[in-house]
Amino acid sequence: MVTILADNYFGYCKKEVKTQIGLSANIFGLAEEEHAGGAVAFKSYSLGTHFYPDEAIVGSSHTYEEALTLLGNTVTVHPTGYATDKKYNTIHILPEDIEVDLTAQAATWTKDGVQQSLRILPGHEYLHPSGYKIRLQKHPASTAYKLIGTAGEGTYCHKPSTVSGGGKSEISKSMNDAVIYGCIYTSDFETDMKMVRGIIERDYSNCFKPEYAKLQARSPSRNILSMDRSLGSVVKLLTPKNEYTKEHLDFIESIPYRISSIVFVIKRFYKPTWGEDWLSHFSVDIVNGAKGHELKLDGRKLAGSYLRVGHDHINGGWRTFKLRQDFISADKVQMEDDITASVVVPRERIKGLPTEYSMFPSLKISQNCEWRLFQRPDDAIYPGFDSQTEDDLAGEQIFVSNFKPIYEEEMKDLSERVDFFEIFTDPMKKHMHRCLKEGGVNMCSAKPRIWHGEITKNPRYLQVRPDVASQISPNIVFTLLSRPRDKYLAQLGTRLYRKLPATDPCVFPVASVIGGRRNNPPDEINGVKILPLCVFNPIHYQEIPELFIDYVCSVTGKSPSTTGAGSEGALTKGPFNAINATADLNNALVSMILTGYGGFSSAAGYIGPNYKVDHDISLLIPEVWCRMTPEERSPENLIKNGALEKLDDFEMDTPEGGKRTVLASRLGYRITDKFVSHYFGRIFDNPCAAINEEMLKPEVQSLEVFADGVDNLVEAERKSALNYFKDGTIKYACPLLKIILHVMAYGNYEGKQLDDPEIRAMFTRNAVIKSDWYKKRLVTKQQRDIVLGMRNIKALEDFLGRPGYQVEAARLGIHQRLVDAERELARVSSDSYLDDLVGTLGADPIVDDEV
Repeated sequence: MVTILADNYFGYCKKEVKTQIGLSANIFGLAEEEHAGGAVAFKSYSLGTHFYPDEAIVGSSHTYEEALTLLGNTVTVHPTGYATDKKYNTIHILPEDIEVDLTAQAATWTKDGVQQSLRILPGHEYLHPSGYKIRLQKHPASTAYKLIGTAGEGTYCHKPSTVSGGGKSEISKSMNDAVIYGCIYTSDFETDMKMVRGIIERDYSNCFKPEYAKLQARSPSRNILSMDRSLGSVVKLLTPKNEYTKEHLDFIESIPYRISSIVFVIKRFYKPTWGEDWLSHFSVDIVNGAKGHELKLDGRKLAGSYLRVGHDHINGGWRTFKLRQDFISADKVQMEDDITASVVVPRERIKGLPTEYSMFPSLKISQNCEWRLFQRPDDAIYPGFDSQTEDDLAGEQIFVSNFKPIYEEEMKDLSERVDFFEIFTDPMKKHMHRCLKEGGVNMCSAKPRIWHGEITKNPRYLQVRPDVASQISPNIVFTLLSRPRDKYLAQLGTRLYRKLPATDPCVFPVASVIGGRRNNPPDEINGVKILPLCVFNPIHYQEIPELFIDYVCSVTGKSPSTTGAGSEGALTKGPFNAINATADLNNALVSMILTGYGGFSSAAGYIGPNYKVDHDISLLIPEVWCRMTPEERSPENLIKNGALEKLDDFEMDTPEGGKRTVLASRLGYRITDKFVSHYFGRIFDNPCAAINEEMLKPEVQSLEVFADGVDNLVEAERKSALNYFKDGTIKYACPLLKIILHVMAYGNYEGKQLDDPEIRAMFTRNAVIKSDWYKKRLVTKQQRDIVLGMRNIKALEDFLGRPGYQVEAARLGIHQRLVDAERELARVSSDSYLDDLVGTLGADPIVDDEV
């Protein structure tokens, strides 16, 4: 296959790789090539000063001896009863009765009736046998240290079919760069502290409903400041849960957000030596003769963490909101960024999976296909904001595009401007000083290229994948050599949690599908009107038919990577498909139905015409998702509990005095204030202010823009679908895709609407498994494997038959390879192999006509 590229832009050149992988996946079967991003997110919490192995956190079925058996000779066992990893000596496995006390800076446990102790150090990780990880970490805005706890099992958030600017890269970025630090405020010190005392001294013995009270491993009557109660336990105690009595829920509802924040701060810093006299350690300054509002601990200002969630549409400033006192950004392992290969397998084929995956009959496993990632660092224009990019660009042998060439004189000026230079992270500062010393032309992360008098919004660079960074040739300097350790640590924690031996593979299957949309308000550029596409709230859910209407069109708003709004084609970047797009669409459709993943999506760019959010929501998604249980992420449960609401079609007046129907039902379901208060409430002190009603209901901002946006979306979908009828490729669509394309193009399928129960029933897993067209996919895969097996055997036999090749055949083990090939042919030719393929993608028959 030969591809002709008429543009030297690297973003297009790399799509040649996509084209080849996509063609290979479609010919071979079982696999997909996806335009996706993804990360495994491990929920993390601030533990304050103490860790106790609470059964609710670490369970009760993991033991130290079992962990040693699983890990075998990969660890060194110490006489005092703990083990150290042989590959990374800063990773330790400790017994199940481990307790960690920050005040003593020690982990303690019992061995043979004798208490043992180990000093805990920054930069080290201490693992409970359940895989739960504890580390000591310095607060970024103060000199204080705290204990951080991280779950052993993560949540793989997969972002497929995501358009340009939809957040493929952002889903795997740490949220730490977006967090800012400020003071913790009181309204009136005496009044607030009186309320705080009431909360601390309250009796919580009867906070649980009777049926839940008996399930508690520890008494809820423990005092809030007791060392037997962790910071996380206090946060849970003051967070609404179904297990609580109405009286306790009413009490929680009565607590102002600022008061609960102060309670969490006091719990975080409380020391047993204070006894009941905790109040004397907290104060506010006297300012101009009156009491101030900034809370202090022993005369030292306290720092709270705040997060940006979009821009204020009135004055243009950032909207910032306080994070919960126990919130810590999730640990993430990047799994994808742009070009992905994936396979769908029946769940039981993956060894050792925990119950978290039991709701999915089949699972997707994805693989990043790129060694270097073509990044667009949107936020790097703000010095110090994107530490990852500054670290990357400070290295050597970096490929950049659309950055301004900076000569020595300008670099000198930039490095002397304290209001600019001092905000950068240390790697970029050192880079700029080195450039001054060496002279010549260079670049700065916050200085994109100037094009036609304006700063380009599409700066790019090639980032070596962090998880393979240490595998680079020694002559290349790279600063993130610790990243492979992060992935290793994540796998180790997961291995212990699942009780997987060190000799078995540790697989991270996809747990959630959350695509990305790029939305824009009405705009005008050089006299050309940009149509609005800002109809989605932060998170939507769509059932399969509506979801694939979106996927077929892959419509995008105006973004830094595109010249305007429009359809990018099937599953995005459609022009780079080597064969008809129906093959990819058929595969994706079968994949979603077989796995049973819910089709969620997140918004980037704008929410309604007034709220510019850039990628703030994209960053938040993994944080929210990893703090939800699989049952909580279930669309059925979210709908049942009122956390998702369905959008319906509605009538709008026309200028002519008539009515027109706005097909808002195409948008599916969207999150409600219940979702925000419950799930965003695990991140923010005041979640309903961060995600307000105008963001939840964009039509409140402007009904006209909302209706216009829906119309634009539906029209783009119609035009996109018509192409399949015009070029005749509709014949290659599987029956379900044909239904979707007919509805998109003509509004119905054989006179039936998309909400017809008979049509909806066809999109279920059972219906697909039993269908003749799905069985044909399995037979097609088997036939291709048989042909491949026969070809392999012939090639091996031909090699053995060549005169004078006996020695070489022995060296290469050709005789054994022939035996293996014959055994494989027998396997794929059997009826049992066809049964084994049930629950997989099989193979799309389209390539039989095209290849």
